[in-house]
Amino acid sequence: MKIGIGYDIHRLVPRRPMVLGGVEIKFPKGCYGHSDGDVLLHAVCDAILGALGEPDIGARYPDTDAKYKDISSVEFLRDVERLTREKKYEICNLDAVVIAEEPKISDYRMEIIAAIAKVLRIPKDRINVKGKTAEKLGEIGACRAIASYAAVLLMKK
Repeated sequence: MKIGIGYDIHRLVPRRPMVLGGVEIKFPKGCYGHSDGDVLLHAVCDAILGALGEPDIGARYPDTDAKYKDISSVEFLRDVERLTREKKYEICNLDAVVIAEEPKISDYRMEIIAAIAKVLRIPKDRINVKGKTAEKLGEIGACRAIASYAAVLLMKK
């Protein structure tokens, strides 16, 4: 068995779609980034890559490469899922938290879990996503940023 952790943070900016876990969220701001800025999927990818002993998503999908400009982070997760299978591992469980004052994750939680489960090809009950606030502290608390942590447990097939 192998354990991995992932983390990501992005600034929030106007006139960008908010995408979390591959799901577009109704919100007036979105995450600034080279890709779609999906902090949740970036943290999930980093957790899985870490468990596999691979470099992080910044090394695998560099923001200096034009082919990743505005790409859906679902594509990153698909690639990471393929790599997981190639290395003969399966995902036992994934636990993630999104830290944001707004939007409220609970409104989208089940849709996000279903979207992640579909891409990873695992049952939804192996995935947990939670939302937390920063209690109005710092950049996240001021609604100027959003962050996510993820932990994953892999088992050799």
